[in-house]
Amino acid sequence: MSSNFNPVVCIVGFHHARGPEVETWFGVEDGSDPALDNDWSFLPFMALSDGAHMTIEDFSYFTLRQRETSERSATSLFGISCTRQLDASDLLNRPVDVTRSTVQKAVVVLADSPQLFSQLRENLSIVTQAWFAQKDFTDVSILKEFQQSLQTSLQNPDDERDQYLGLSLRELIHEFKYQTLVLFKCCLLQPKMLFFGSRCERLCMMQFSLISLIPGLIRGLQDCADPALRKNEMNMTTPTSLKTSERSSLLAYMGLPLQIFRKGSLFGPYTPLQQLDLLADYGTKSYIVGSTNSLLLQQKDRYSDILVNLDEKTVNITSSSLRYAVSLSAADRRWIDFLTQTVNATWDEANPSRPKTMGFMGSEEFICLQFEEYLLALLSSVKYHQFLYSNSWEPRSQDVLAEVDGDPSLDFNIDWIDAWKQTSNYAIFDKYTDSHLFDVVEPKHPTAGGLSVDDINRRLTQQIQELHLDERLAVSKEVLNKHLATGQKKVSTAFNNLWADIEAMREAQRKRNPNRQSYQNKYNAQTSTTTGSDNPSSESSLPSPSAFSIRSPSLVHSPERTPATSSSRFDPSALRSRAPDLSQAQASMTVAGQKAGAYISSWGSWAAERRKGWGAIGKGGAVSSSGTSGDGVANSNRKVVGEASEKPVSMGDARESGSQSQNSSPSKKSTRTSPVKRKSSNLERKGGDGIGRLDA
Repeated sequence: MSSNFNPVVCIVGFHHARGPEVETWFGVEDGSDPALDNDWSFLPFMALSDGAHMTIEDFSYFTLRQRETSERSATSLFGISCTRQLDASDLLNRPVDVTRSTVQKAVVVLADSPQLFSQLRENLSIVTQAWFAQKDFTDVSILKEFQQSLQTSLQNPDDERDQYLGLSLRELIHEFKYQTLVLFKCCLLQPKMLFFGSRCERLCMMQFSLISLIPGLIRGLQDCADPALRKNEMNMTTPTSLKTSERSSLLAYMGLPLQIFRKGSLFGPYTPLQQLDLLADYGTKSYIVGSTNSLLLQQKDRYSDILVNLDEKTVNITSSSLRYAVSLSAADRRWIDFLTQTVNATWDEANPSRPKTMGFMGSEEFICLQFEEYLLALLSSVKYHQFLYSNSWEPRSQDVLAEVDGDPSLDFNIDWIDAWKQTSNYAIFDKYTDSHLFDVVEPKHPTAGGLSVDDINRRLTQQIQELHLDERLAVSKEVLNKHLATGQKKVSTAFNNLWADIEAMREAQRKRNPNRQSYQNKYNAQTSTTTGSDNPSSESSLPSPSAFSIRSPSLVHSPERTPATSSSRFDPSALRSRAPDLSQAQASMTVAGQKAGAYISSWGSWAAERRKGWGAIGKGGAVSSSGTSGDGVANSNRKVVGEASEKPVSMGDARESGSQSQNSSPSKKSTRTSPVKRKSSNLERKGGDGIGRLDA
């Protein structure tokens, strides 16, 4: 801290009618108001950021321009505010002008350097929380004591501790990866950079982290609060000595820090909408500002060349020329990929600010040193490039550094170097540095070389990791397995239901036809009883030939041809309503076949008996040629034969009858039959052989 400025503290409150306003100052002379003396009309809006009422506690970082006086020159001051809110009903002494349900206030600290804001933030948070816990805003004794302690705690900081700002370099690289180097090179080109985020503290810290990658810049921000300031440039001189053992001497000799905030430039970690006129002013050529108001997103083309959206983690370069200039070379991409892999390998979700290994690799200091090495190599390579270009007419100039192959600036993208040469900070660097810086630092990219297969493999691996294919495939696999299990369950349920329906239909059919099986069994038993006699010659078991019709076999299968007792045992309506049964039809056909066989067998027996009778008549006497006799025996025989001719006979019986006729036809003489023969003939006519009973 400079000895001519002591940190001051003030309270900013939100009035329901007047809006944000400064209420009280601590650490200033009685009766003085620094806001009026320095025209800090935007201080209340910077302290109470947009959206601060949505959080319990929020911090805002901003810059202010301190006017020039007879005792000091114009310079930049840096402010940090802690905002909290309290229910109005909890106040012990509620003022009359408090009309809203909540009271919102911010405690603000102003200092001349942001170097120790990390330590200051923790103290400010504790003090603000304790003041709100009193529930009496009229008691400000704790704030007075806090301001007095700042005079000693912020004095004489160590110039080497750039990283103690509370930076989040690890988060910056983890979230933006290779685009971190794009943002870094954009800063050196001095465009209009706009950061947007819903959380004010994170928004401000990202900007401080980015500019801290330029070694020594945190301590050289005296001209960043207003585009008209140029204090640092007026005090710069060319270094004449170098102590390589001292880091500060080496950085000063190499022209660091680069003056990206000089005349025409502005740095506002949090910039309210009230300062938009300053951003659109003709004298404002470049700036790095942040906002939590989404209205700026609608006018990003007007207020920015590059927009960094922290909520969406995107970088949108609206300027085509800038987009072409900041494209990374193969060596640049290889370098930032190595740094990204180191940070990701040591990432700890529980504590992102430090590596999980608690080592140096991947830490904030490691990242700062890597960017410092990169920037020193860049500056040396640019100087060597200029030397080669200015001495290109000398044939031996190419051999100045034999260990350097060609132009090393090509590894940093020659288009970016050409664009950087058009900036004001390059003009200051080239003016106040030695032309042979490459004699101090080797002009070579840290990861020099063209594109290789390893670079392609590494980029593909990183892109696959960024896509999170493993996580997505795991979720897809789980969903697919779930759907397959559900489908299998549905198909199994459908088959089970179908089978159950079939069984139910079968059971219903059984219940509708309860006598089906019993009827079939009884019918089979009855038919077997009717035709079941083992003696085919039994007179009682032989059916009458007139009971069957060969021409109408359906009569055999008809239930109406069953005995009369069957109609009284079974219900005919049930039989008609029942569906056709093939097994029953087959049984009926079998019974019909048995009956037909028995019928034909009976005819065969009858024909055999008749042949025996005809043979006996032929031996006993001659038959008249007329076929008649005196007692009418021949007529009776003729009658029996006529009756037999009316019966349907088989082909075998017809042939036998034909042969008998041929044997008897040659006898033309009629022979008188004896009384014994006539008696046997009468017995035969009366059915003595059993055939007559069948005819009857």
